[in-house]
Amino acid sequence: MRATEAPSNRVRATETHGRTRKKRFATIVLTVALAGAASVPASAYLKLGTRIGTRTVTLKWSQMPIRYYVTDRGTTGVTSTQLQQAVSRSFSSWEAVPSAITSSEFAGFTLANPSPGDGATVIGFQNRPELDRTLGATSFMVDTTTGAILEADIFFNSAFPWSVAAQGEANTFDLESIALHEIGHLHGLAHSALGETELRSGGRRVIAAEAVMFPIAYATGNISGRTLKADDIAGIGDIYPAASFTRDTGSISGKVTKGGKGVLGAHVVAFDMRTKTLVGGFSLSDDGSFVIAGLDPGPHIVRVEPLDDGDVESFFDLTLDIDINFRPQFYDKIVVVPRGGGTSGVELKVVAK
Repeated sequence: MRATEAPSNRVRATETHGRTRKKRFATIVLTVALAGAASVPASAYLKLGTRIGTRTVTLKWSQMPIRYYVTDRGTTGVTSTQLQQAVSRSFSSWEAVPSAITSSEFAGFTLANPSPGDGATVIGFQNRPELDRTLGATSFMVDTTTGAILEADIFFNSAFPWSVAAQGEANTFDLESIALHEIGHLHGLAHSALGETELRSGGRRVIAAEAVMFPIAYATGNISGRTLKADDIAGIGDIYPAASFTRDTGSISGKVTKGGKGVLGAHVVAFDMRTKTLVGGFSLSDDGSFVIAGLDPGPHIVRVEPLDDGDVESFFDLTLDIDINFRPQFYDKIVVVPRGGGTSGVELKVVAK
């Protein structure tokens, strides 16, 4: 984990990949919840984490509600009150997930900027023109003895045009969509790979995304990012599970192998044949083990693919030996997920390109 040590068993770290404009622009400096030597894979979703001794623990808030402040400074077209309202709606979207238990509390407006180290969770605008592809970012203060998030700060880059219009506004980015994404990070979620882009002059354009946590934002005027998808719902439930998460959903587990050896960092996707929804996961250990949790019961098609159409660092620390040299592959059987249980032993055998 690339971070500087601080007093009282705390470590400052910044989750700078945030949400990007048209192009993946990312440096993950807060380790994702995985370890090459891990004996048990992280489940379901790609989650933020930190190493404690030989273990990797998921970063999460140990106490609810999450108390947050909003910087009393707006930007062109958006007042601080409108910012607070958009942030409140975004928190409410995450809190409405029935399979997860989260809550938040607006503590008031502040003159403080959203920067780590002051003990307060602050969300606000900052003018960062040098970050010419970063719409927003989230930073953390973490207790390294437990993995508990002590503070998280979010800034939205006022160098870009913003809007809170109910139906979106041409030539401006939708604040609520980006807030929903960043508040996902604030809860401990990392990026999802469930999206499709195309290269255009100046960067990439999102064609479709099956997760709010996809790292590239929709174009200006688009409000599609205001609605959580199945992948987001599985992720938040995995970190903060309600009783219904383990009672009503199930999981798929197995390995991704190439020539008999495990593949690290393969993207595994479960497609629900009844609801037509997608939930993704990754093989997060050297032996290629993966678990995708939070799945609705019933038949699923399972597919594995490499992270070869974007920046690997949007998802993983570059010190890890992520394998992208293999061809996509479907599992040769339909996988039936049981309610409140799991289907194990799914081996996805891939070959080099």
